[in-house]
Amino acid sequence: MCELNAEEEPEQLNTIDFRKLAWDTELDNNVNSLKKLKLYFPLTEEEEISIQEVLDNHPMNIPRYYLSLIDPNDPKDPIRKMAIPTAEELVVAGQMGETTGDPYGDDKHNKGNGVLHKYPYSALVVATEYCSMYCRHCFRKRIVGLPNDKTVENFQNAAKYIAEHKEITNVIISGGDPMMLPTSVIAKILEALKNIEHVNYVRIGTRTPVVYPMRYFDDELIKELRDFNQHKTLYIPTHFNHAKEITDLSKEAVMRIRNAGITVNNQAVFLKGVNDSVESLVDLMTGLTRIGVNPYYLYQCMPVSRVRHHFQVPLKRGVDIVDEAKRHLDGYAKRFKFIMGHDIGKIEICGRMDNLLVMSQIHSRPEHPEEASRILMGELNENAGWLEDLDLI
Repeated sequence: MCELNAEEEPEQLNTIDFRKLAWDTELDNNVNSLKKLKLYFPLTEEEEISIQEVLDNHPMNIPRYYLSLIDPNDPKDPIRKMAIPTAEELVVAGQMGETTGDPYGDDKHNKGNGVLHKYPYSALVVATEYCSMYCRHCFRKRIVGLPNDKTVENFQNAAKYIAEHKEITNVIISGGDPMMLPTSVIAKILEALKNIEHVNYVRIGTRTPVVYPMRYFDDELIKELRDFNQHKTLYIPTHFNHAKEITDLSKEAVMRIRNAGITVNNQAVFLKGVNDSVESLVDLMTGLTRIGVNPYYLYQCMPVSRVRHHFQVPLKRGVDIVDEAKRHLDGYAKRFKFIMGHDIGKIEICGRMDNLLVMSQIHSRPEHPEEASRILMGELNENAGWLEDLDLI
């Protein structure tokens, strides 16, 4: 398919059969500029100015498929909020507290060549900075879609590091979105990990089943994933945030993955204006179990620069929403953990007693192994959204 010229009249999104499009060439039609965006959405002059200012710092990339999920008549549409830049991204300070570019501490655990080794038993490899869709809430906003030296240059060297560190029991291939790599490259990555005996399983973190499900209509990709999974267990963690993302096409993509014998888990992010209601969370978690995706984590939105002040839900309000939603969910739908992915390790947010937030640290950094499984308690206030905002007791 030829790239769409920004001056041309675009196809009506609801008339496109996305199943029939080649996944790699359809990327040429992604909406990645203000000119292209205006072909689909009327924008005020003020909106145009602010969006362009955002794009000067953080690029936009929206597949036409994902764009088709947006109700153009609803300015509060949750899909729109996750995909289209707004003036709120220009806010770098506010009542929610401090922000950072690296809330998860990636830099201090960077072993070079895309390898991050934060926990002894897990190695994460940043395979690419490219995604089919640049989420406005991305916690790696400082590197996704931008030139950087954080990604893998030679996967054989990354595999060599993993092979030399026998404490590593699992590997996460991340990004960006590694499913945007050519199928032949994905095959080489998996092949390099196949015979490392101490690696029990591999995960490929991807949002493509949600935002670009056409990727899974590539039979060769499914074959490579199935073949590897028969040799070493493969999991695919994905990222549905709203029930509106569960479409016939995304269901079909998930089914093709599951038919290859691969388990699909979901890691949602708790986002203001997207899923911060009991009804939204209930619809999302029940929708996931209906299509065979396991609710795994619900992440508290990280204090990322140009993200925190318009996406982060205060913990006091958030924990009440999550607790109430779980009361409406059956056993499998309520299995997810409400998580803070903190620099010191993953922290489960268990609940609150009055203004006291109860947490459990489920992973810790290797230099502080005694912190794993400890209970943390902190005094809440109305705006606290992160561990540093709490008075720990």
